[in-house]
Amino acid sequence: MQRFGHSYRMGWAFTALTLAGTLFVPGAGSQTQPPFRASVSSIGPALAKSMTSWHRGCPVPISELRLVEVSFWGFDGRAHQGKLILHMSYTSPVVTALRTLYEARFPIRRMQLVEAYGSSDDRSMAADNTSAFNCRGVPGAGSWSEHAYGRAIDINPLENPAVRQGVVSPPGGRKYTNRSKQSKGMIHAGDATVRAFEAVGWHWGGYWHSLKDYQHFSWNGQ
Repeated sequence: MQRFGHSYRMGWAFTALTLAGTLFVPGAGSQTQPPFRASVSSIGPALAKSMTSWHRGCPVPISELRLVEVSFWGFDGRAHQGKLILHMSYTSPVVTALRTLYEARFPIRRMQLVEAYGSSDDRSMAADNTSAFNCRGVPGAGSWSEHAYGRAIDINPLENPAVRQGVVSPPGGRKYTNRSKQSKGMIHAGDATVRAFEAVGWHWGGYWHSLKDYQHFSWNGQ
């Protein structure tokens, strides 16, 4: 579909070897750091049946979505494998950015499909869960969220809440509205996390004006 065009469909240059759907990135690992791994696969029948984050009327069909399994560093200082669902046209830039975060050992609390939280964005955020696809609208608006298209990701939402007119989402992130703090998992203007996504053409919600969405990255800045 043309709205998912852009250069992403041409594919981002990975310095990686793809075998059986898994991307092995040379040079990302060392004796003390397990190698970065990411895999991209179609949504199989079993997963599709369990996907409460998708329903009839969503702006993208399940056939255009992909399951991404990717390495990340946890708050426990250990390497983990997380899961995201993204639109097939946007898996490459997100994996590239997450590879950069992994190499920088940027900590991510957890990365589970929103189905683990009943596909509730509020519950997922409260659990500090990093997530991508969720077929939902923009709160207080009559339009689809970029998450409903699988072309946005929210990272560490507790440490990086959304703030609009004094309303903080998730509420537990209120103590992190002081962005002069330098706590584990926070994202700041111009830092390595923002630069990693800017390098693949994605935009940070922390630069917005009427709303500050510090957890949010999207392909089009919305």
